[in-house]
This record gives sequence, structure tokens and C-alpha cells, in this order.
Amino acid sequence: MAKMAKFSFFSSSSPKYIPSSPSSFTSFPASPLNQNFTQAMMEETVETAESVIRKWDPNTPSFTKIVSLLNHSRKEAKEFIRCVRDLRRAMHFLVSQDSQSPKLALAQTLMQIAMARLEKEFFQILSSNRDKLDPESVSGQSSISSNSEFEDVMGSDDDDESDYEMRKAGESITQVEKASAVVMSDLKAIAESMISCGYGKECVKIYKRIRKSIVDEGLSLLGIEIYKGSRFHRMDWVTLEHMIKNWVKAAKIGVAMLFRGEKLLCDHVFSASNSTRESCFYEIANEAAINLFKFPEFVAKEKKSHERIFPLMDLQAAISDLWQDIEMIFHFDAVAGVKSQALTSLQKLKVSIHSALTDFESTIQKDTTKALTPGGGIHKLTRSTMNFISSLSKYSGVLSEILADHPLPRNTRLLESYVRTPISEDEQHNHALSVHFAWLILVLLCKLDTKAEHYKDVSLSYLFLANNLQLIIETVHSTHLRNLLGDDWLNKHEDKLGAYAGNYEIAAWSNVFMSLPEEPTDLSPEEAKIYFRRFHTAFEEAYMKQSSRVVPNAKLRDELKVSIAKKLVPEYREFYRKYLPMLGQERNIEILVRFKPDNLENYISDLFHGTPIHASSSFSSSSSSSSWKSLGCVSG
Repeated sequence: MAKMAKFSFFSSSSPKYIPSSPSSFTSFPASPLNQNFTQAMMEETVETAESVIRKWDPNTPSFTKIVSLLNHSRKEAKEFIRCVRDLRRAMHFLVSQDSQSPKLALAQTLMQIAMARLEKEFFQILSSNRDKLDPESVSGQSSISSNSEFEDVMGSDDDDESDYEMRKAGESITQVEKASAVVMSDLKAIAESMISCGYGKECVKIYKRIRKSIVDEGLSLLGIEIYKGSRFHRMDWVTLEHMIKNWVKAAKIGVAMLFRGEKLLCDHVFSASNSTRESCFYEIANEAAINLFKFPEFVAKEKKSHERIFPLMDLQAAISDLWQDIEMIFHFDAVAGVKSQALTSLQKLKVSIHSALTDFESTIQKDTTKALTPGGGIHKLTRSTMNFISSLSKYSGVLSEILADHPLPRNTRLLESYVRTPISEDEQHNHALSVHFAWLILVLLCKLDTKAEHYKDVSLSYLFLANNLQLIIETVHSTHLRNLLGDDWLNKHEDKLGAYAGNYEIAAWSNVFMSLPEEPTDLSPEEAKIYFRRFHTAFEEAYMKQSSRVVPNAKLRDELKVSIAKKLVPEYREFYRKYLPMLGQERNIEILVRFKPDNLENYISDLFHGTPIHASSSFSSSSSSSSWKSLGCVSG
């Protein structure tokens, strides 16, 4: 008995006896002698079945009333099922040949006892084997109904060969799968036996009641509740966002495991009847699944703003990822409402997400912040917008599908020239998204141009534009936006950044550049003194003003410093070397020549950290009279 308990005595594909009419027995010879012989055999069958079936009468006071047939002896269980099958055949024969036979009344009584026992066994299997019928275990048996390893033990005359097949099956599956396979096959055999004997209604009623409670309980444990639209209207966003995060996780488990496992179990147990298994699955899963997919629709109907777009896209992505499973599980007409609800939620989410995108663009355009960023630094609108756009780029799959249905309602030829021409099918799919992101960044750049005009200092306007464009480029370069916008977009905007930086240098430092003589020429001492004074005054004014400027990006900051130094220091060094000796006898030379070339480089290296100089005395500390006396005519 212990050995046999390892394997199911029921098959996933046992041949069913389907009685239709007395003609089912026309294969028996029609002579009276043969007919009497056959009737005697049928009556003997009833008598044989009586001893087996009455032993397991659930209404008798014997031990069998409280003991499970399957748990007690699988050999006896096998015999019991065979007796039921033979009894059914005998009853049909007796009905067709001798409806007044006393054995027929006995057979009917025995059938009622047998069905009561099988009903009890069916209930006990479903109730006590929940761990073996959990979605994960059932999903592991997804191909059991068509697996030849589970041959019909009950219908085979060669038990040794069937046991060999079962042992072979046992070697290829895990212990958990073995247990699950046994329970599933037992349920299938009992269901087929009860249905074939006309007790399908009782069998199905038990199955629906127990399995529906398991599905409902499973969803409840996942945090899925009965959703009502009125509750969402008064729910705060923090609570709703938490519910969305939980729903995304729960839906994946609920669909891919709970509903899928339930569908596989239902299909297996009632594989002999399409209508029965569809009806069972409808009763068990339809209401719960529709409720599950109503949640995204309720969320999508709430107030739409761009801050809420990411949870909405999480919902959209979750349903899209599950769509193949949804179509596979809810594929027949009875549960078509589930697919319809999921599709409705998808459409509502798409509308809400597109509305949120429109709101985001409008928020950029309507930004009325008038406060100037100190030192021409990065505006908070730039940071928030680029953070938002880079986060959007992570949802390219969701957004591509939405934007394909909602192209930009404007001429985008200029924008398309900035983004990569699609080559592959993947790039073609994302092209609308690339153009849309390019548009959003262009809206931001236009808004920044407007804000730059508020600076009274032109050089500060250009530095502001350079700083903000640098952040935009850096964000694109370091995120998925680079794949969407392409290198051409980056190159064109880097060129624009270079132009902003060049314009800043001209506006901020041109007076210093022009304070030295343009062409090498011989100057008199008086002329040299004029140029020294002019240069020092221009540099001091420029430095004091530019010392309060900010360049947060280290690369751009260094590039600006190097560019300014290259234009300024070599020319001043040459002028200093040539004309300082001529002024060696001048009194107060340290006041006249206030900067040495090396000091100039040091001052430039301190720029763009936002530390303003408030007094010209700061320049004199490095040029004390003693240091000048020690220099003599050294050129520095």
C-alpha cells in the first residue's frame, strides 16, 4: 500500500464510458441463451459491486464513515472506482433489457451510496490538499492533461505496465509535483465518474464553492479588496499611490499564478467537458478578475496631473505585461468580460497618461518664476523638468504606444532633424517618442531664453543659458534619453553650448582683452603706464563682477577658465616682460603694475565658484612693495 501511494491510481486521460441508448449493447448476441447469459453476468456484477460499495457507505456506523477511502487504501480505491464503472454499465444493460429486474433497484441504491462516498472523497481532497493545489504547484503540472506519462491506470488491464509508466513519471518530476499530480488526477477521476453517472451537478457545486473561496482568499491576502468608485473620490494621493504599488505586485501574482493555476486545475479536473470546465472557471474567477481590473480604471478617472503620471504608467505597464496571460486564461466567451474590463482600464489609463503629458508641457510653458538664479546658475525649472523627462524615458514602451495614437499636433520637421532617423523597427516604434522628448526639451529651452532676458548683465544671461544647457546635455548623455534622441541631437546642442560660452567670454571679458595693444609696437614709458593702468582697471572690474558667477559643472568651469586664460595670460605676459623693465625706476611701481602674469592665472583659476570680491584691496595683498623691490626687472 505504501508503495502504491506514491502514484495516482487515476489517469489524466482515462477512457470514459458514455451511455446513450440500449443500442450500446448491440454487440451482445441476440439469442435468448446468450441474452440470459449476459443478464446473469450483469446481475453478478451488481452483486460483486455491492460488497465493495457497502463497505464504504458513508452513512454506516463503521470506521469507513470517518476514514478516507483514498487515504486508507489506494488499492481499494481503485477497486471502488472500477466497481462504480461496472455498476453503471450493468444498470444501463438492465434498463434496456429488463427494467423490472430486482437487481436494477439494488444497483440504483448502490449507485447512490457510491456517489455519496465519491462526493465525500471529492470534498475531502479539495479541503485537505490546498497546499498541493496551490497555484505554483498546479502551474507545474500545466502539461499534465496531455502527458502520456500519466496513462490510465484505472482503465488499463495491464496494471504492471501502467505502474511502470507511473514510476517512470515519478523519476522525472519533483516530490511536490508528484503530490500535486496525484491529487489532480484523483480529482479528475472522481469528477469524471460522478459526471458520467449523472451526479455532475453535485460534483461541480462542491468544486465551485471550495475553489472560489480559495481564489477570493488568495486575492485578499495579496491586498486586493472589493473596489468601489465612490471611495476613490475621497482618497488622498499618498494612500492611493501605496495601493497602486501593491496592486502592480498583486496583479502579477494574481494573474500569472492564481488565475492561471486555477484555470489549469479546472481544465484538468473537468477535461471531459468544455462546458463544465468553462462554467466552473467562470463561477470561480470571473467576478474576482473583473474586480481586480476595475482598480486601474478607477485610478485613471481621478484628477489628472503630471505628478501622478508614473504610477499610472506602472499600472499601464503591468496590464500590458500581463496581456498575453490574460488572453490565454480568459479566452472563452463566458469570461470575455474580464478581457473587456482589462482593455477598458488600458484605454482609460492611456487617456490619463496623455493628459498628464499635456499638463506637464503646459506647466513648463506657464512657469512664471521671476526670481533670478544667483550667479547665472541652474534654474530649478531646468532640474525638475530634466529629472521628469529622464524618468519618463524609462517608460519608453508605454509612452511609445500612447504617443503613436497622439502625435504632436504641430509641424515637427525641425524637431525631426534633431533626432536620429529610425533604421530598425525598434527605432521606428520609438520615433514618435523621440520627437516628443525633443519637443519638451525645446519648450524648456524657449522658457529659459525668456528667463535669461531678465538679467540686466548680458554676460550673465549667456552664462545662465550655458549652465542650464550643460545640465540638459549632461542629463541626456547619462540616461536612456541618449538612445532616444541620438548623437546628432547631442552634437547640435553641444555646438549651441559652445556658442553660449563664447558669447559669455566676449560680453564679460572683451574690455580686458582690448585693454592691451593689439599689435606689437614700441611704446614710450608714459604709453606703457597708460596700458598697464587700463589693463589693471579692466581686469579688476571684470574679475570683481565675474567672481560672483557660478558654473556648477566642473568640465564647463574648467573649459571656460582655460579659454579665458589662453586669450589673456600670454598677451599680458609678453607685454609685462617687454615694458616692466622700462618702468623699473618708477616710484610706487607696485601700485602701477598690480598683477604679475602668474597672479593673473591664479585669479582666473578662482573664478566661477560664486565667491564675490567686494573691495579692490583684495588684489594688493599679493603685490607688496618688498616683493617688487626684490624683483627688479625680472619678467615673471
